[in-house]
Amino acid sequence: MTLWLTIGAVAVLSFTCKAFGPALFGGRTLPPRARSVIALTAPALLAGFVVVDVLGPRWNALDLTVLAGLAVVPLLLWRRAPLPVALVAAVAVTALLRL
Repeated sequence: MTLWLTIGAVAVLSFTCKAFGPALFGGRTLPPRARSVIALTAPALLAGFVVVDVLGPRWNALDLTVLAGLAVVPLLLWRRAPLPVALVAAVAVTALLRL
């Protein structure tokens, strides 16, 4: 439940920032440093959610099958596979390891 509350809070905060940002900054451009921080916020949050999901709520329930499935995704993306193919392969690897 805490995870969903966190996701909801982040969604509301993101919407608020995106709604008020153009109104506050008008025609001004953001400095390059600020743009890079904004661009990296979503991947950092996603990585945090993935780490918590893989390690469990108390960081003591490492599921090696999920970890193996997650390892397949960057490997296939590196080999230029489409994202849906990489995701299906990750699910398949995880399912096969759980048999």
